[in-house]
Amino acid sequence: MIDRTDSKKREIMMTPPRSEGPFVLGIDFGTESCRVAVIDVTGAPSAFAATPYPTHHPRPGWAEQSPDAWWAALTASTARCLREADVRPEQIEGISYDATTMTVVAMDARGNELHPAIMWMDVRAVEQAGRADSSSSVARRYNGDGTGPASPEWYPFKAAWLKEHELEIYRATKYLLDAPDWVTHRLTGEWTVNINSAAHRMYYNRDEGGWPEDFYEHLGAGDTLDKLPGRVVDLGVPVGALTTRAAQELGLVPGTPVAQGAADAWAGQIGLNVLQPGRMALITGSSHVLSGQSGTPVSGPGFFGAYTDGVLPGQYTVEGGQVSTGSVLKWFKENFAKDVAATAAASGQNVYDLLNERSRHLPPGAEGLVVNEYFQGNRTPYTDGRARGIVWGLSLHHGPEHLYRAIQEGVCYGTEHILRSMRAAGLHLQEMVACGGATHSRDWMQMHADVTGVPIAITQVGDAAVLGSAILAAAGAGLFDSVQAAADAMVHRTTTVEPDPQRHREYAYFVDAYIDTYPRLREKIHHMQDHIST
Repeated sequence: MIDRTDSKKREIMMTPPRSEGPFVLGIDFGTESCRVAVIDVTGAPSAFAATPYPTHHPRPGWAEQSPDAWWAALTASTARCLREADVRPEQIEGISYDATTMTVVAMDARGNELHPAIMWMDVRAVEQAGRADSSSSVARRYNGDGTGPASPEWYPFKAAWLKEHELEIYRATKYLLDAPDWVTHRLTGEWTVNINSAAHRMYYNRDEGGWPEDFYEHLGAGDTLDKLPGRVVDLGVPVGALTTRAAQELGLVPGTPVAQGAADAWAGQIGLNVLQPGRMALITGSSHVLSGQSGTPVSGPGFFGAYTDGVLPGQYTVEGGQVSTGSVLKWFKENFAKDVAATAAASGQNVYDLLNERSRHLPPGAEGLVVNEYFQGNRTPYTDGRARGIVWGLSLHHGPEHLYRAIQEGVCYGTEHILRSMRAAGLHLQEMVACGGATHSRDWMQMHADVTGVPIAITQVGDAAVLGSAILAAAGAGLFDSVQAAADAMVHRTTTVEPDPQRHREYAYFVDAYIDTYPRLREKIHHMQDHIST
């Protein structure tokens, strides 16, 4: 997990002597805050700044944010970042951005928001997503090769929900945008759709002619396609110039080139330079996202994709994800490790470092304790929002350190489960490249490598999403010939964690036990969820 103090020291130590540029501005609209960085063309950050904004939950399963709060956070972060970097606005040669995807914004023809943004985590569209199961459209390939359920988080289901439950707002909506495309409009005045959101969350597929009209019609949202801009833009391509109004509000120069941005997870993939087949980005935090490239449109049960041109033209992107990972460790820390937290605070230690120290002696499998980490459901391989966590194998011998270790291992087992699904479909993986909170724990990174049997590289700038946006900015400003060339110049590795073959063999039994557990209990868990919701 992240040690904020050590992380800050690490960033300072890795920042080279003051750069003379050229500089670009990377913008990252995450779930909780807007993060801005000034970065030079070697990939060295001059300054970071983050400003939070709230999420509102008006009903169970709903999540909304205010786009006005996003823009206020951007203006605050940009001003502070430029000030701390001691960089003049005219020194910024390009801008790009990322934002959460499946975060839907309804706008009128004048660019006014008509409804709070429906967030990616919002699952109100369960009924609409269920209609996908009876569709025979080729679009269904993106959901486990057509064999897996569709997620209510995805764009067309939220569009169908808005039409059915907020008809007046839907009728007044000129453009129904994903959040990255809202950012495009606010910065440049252009109305576009980014290929990343289109391919990954909106079922757009250039190999099959673009938008799947039959699929949208089947969902009852055929006319939603009329509410999408006609221009679909590849990542890193110049999309417009910073408007005078946006420049004044942000303290930047009008006309600064703006490059097409991405969804946050795939900006992270770019910021890890996972742009060729054979690598997989492992983006860690409260959840895990796995994303990588393929030269062919591989699909199969247990993962999403392959998405056509979604990151780079001519390639296909595959994706897996775990909803609850770091968040389960946080749950354990806050509920079952208060004494450890107090000891850590008194000694000036990081609580997770102390927990790792106390559990390090345990053998693979935590002496017979297994945790399935589905505390907030399962994204892949089951795409089951009603899944819940499972702890089994407990005895009077087990203590808190066993449960902590078993949670760490369970997260790793979940990662390996996803990778097994991808391997079964023919995807060959030589290494993972990781970023995020888990990379601050060498123990946990080693465990990921041992369980999966895959080497894990760590890069210099841990904030891969904002670096990925800076890479897109540098490519769009013409500072490099391509996104790949920019990534090669701006992403630098620091170490590689190699798997231990013996421990990998020992973990195989426990991975099999983990995988075997949920299907045996799924019906009972669903029944329990139905019972407590009535």
